[in-house]
Formats: sequence, C-alpha cells, structure tokens
Amino acid sequence: MNLRDLAYLVAVADHRHFGRAAEACFVSQPTLSTQIKKLETELGVSLVERNPRHILLTPAGDQVVARARAMLQQADDIRGIAQLAKDPESGSIRLGLFPTLAPYLLPHVVPAIHARFPHLELLLVEEKTEVVMARLRSGELDAGVLALPVGHEGLHMQPLFTEEFVLAVPADHPLADAGGPVDLSVLTTEDLLLLEEGHCLRDQALEVCRLSGSRERRGFRATSLETLRQMVAAGVGVTLLPELAVQPPVPPSDDIVLLRFAPPAPSRQIALVWRETSTYEALLPELATMLSALPAGLLGTR
Repeated sequence: MNLRDLAYLVAVADHRHFGRAAEACFVSQPTLSTQIKKLETELGVSLVERNPRHILLTPAGDQVVARARAMLQQADDIRGIAQLAKDPESGSIRLGLFPTLAPYLLPHVVPAIHARFPHLELLLVEEKTEVVMARLRSGELDAGVLALPVGHEGLHMQPLFTEEFVLAVPADHPLADAGGPVDLSVLTTEDLLLLEEGHCLRDQALEVCRLSGSRERRGFRATSLETLRQMVAAGVGVTLLPELAVQPPVPPSDDIVLLRFAPPAPSRQIALVWRETSTYEALLPELATMLSALPAGLLGTR
C-alpha cells in the first residue's frame, strides 16, 4: 500500500467513475483500475462495487477512503513544511473565494500579491461558500476569502474589509431620480430580485429584506450576479449589488441607476479564513494584509 494507490481510491470515491478518476490522477484507466485491484488484494477486502452504470464504495471502502483523505492531507502538510523550511515565500497556496466577490476583488489585489511574492503560486478556486468551507476543512484549500459569519471551530479569521451594498434600479424606475443616499425604508414596497439558493449573497439580501420589510420577487432566482444585473437593466425589477461589483473595471450601464444607502448602510464583512493548524500560519496574515489593501477610494465612493 502506498500514497499513490490511496490517492487513486479517493479519486474514484470523488468521481464515482474510473475514467474520470483516472483523468484527475493523470493516468490511464487500466493503470488506475489495476492499482486499486492490487490494493484490494493486499487488504483482502473489496473496496469498490463495480457495475455498468455507476461505482459505489463498499462499507469498508468508505472507511478506508475517510482515513486515506486524512493521510493524504498529512502528506501534503509534510511537503508544505519542507517547502516552507527551504523558502517561506514559495510553494503553492490554494485560495477559495465565492462567486459574488472573486471576479470583482481579484483584479485589484492579485498583481500586488504576485509582485510581493514572486515565487508563490496562488491557485484560485471559485465556489459557493459552503463548498469553500468544506474544502478548507478537508484540506483541499489552504485559505478562503469569505463573508462572515461562518462556522469558526478550528479556524482563524482575519477581517479584511467591510463592503456595503448598493441598490440597483432600472433607469426609468421612480427611485432613479432620488439623487442622494436613500433610506432602507424605500425597499418596503419593492420586491427584490435575488440569487438562487446556495449563494451567500442571497442570505445577506434576505436579511436586508427582513430589516426593510421588503420581499423576494417570486418566480425568479438568478444563477449569477451578472444575470441579476441584466434583469435590472431590462426593467424586470430592483436588486442589491455588492459595492465592488459596481466599480471599475466593471463598466457602468446606462440602463441601471445605482443608489447608495444612508447610514447605517447594509453591508457584509469580508475575511480571510484558514485552519489554525495550517502550515502557512506565518504567511497568511501578510497575505490577508495584501488582500485588504484595496486601491484608495474603491469602497464608499458611489
């Protein structure tokens, strides 16, 4: 038994398909199948149920995979410790971000991070918050940029910045001529366009709905922030947009009017989150500082 064979088994558990597992491991399917068969022979027990339609793990396979994940993570930690000992600012950091933040934050911070850490490989993963949290806890990610609150047991959180929400209305909407900041109470008579389940922005917007007395527009749930933006431009309704999502390099739209809220404006707090046992414990606080170093005037300027 070796780590390679355990990695093959974990890949089969993740993909439930020998071909896709082999692709993920960069080996041929016969090679992967042969090694798993050898592992089963060595252990004297079947780990995988094979049938033409799908792949299932046996009860023993489930237990072995759970322990194999931990072993593979520990092996990665050992490699990380060795790499950091040789060069604390080299290696790879796997960073997870959620979709309503990643494309609007990264252009402002990645160039400076690359300049400060030229030998550090920053591997960026964009997923919904619950996926980022799961991968962070399992060791598949080293850190995550998330909106608070999140479950904190065993995790360290370093706040980065507070991002306000702005109200996006069609250009012909009665509120479009409001001019200055609007009170949250203007939402009382509005039905907000929201994202589908699983997006943290949806939960944040629903909290604003609760505070303002507004409701979600029934019969519509967007899959992306850009869909929400286009629906507002088309005059379908109004929505809340995170502040970074309306700043350059995002182009303005002649069909949308953006309105800031009067204090206290609805907002979300963004933080860098990592495991307390991370091998990058010494490096991540500085990375957090760089992630929070947004260009002057980027937040709170509209």
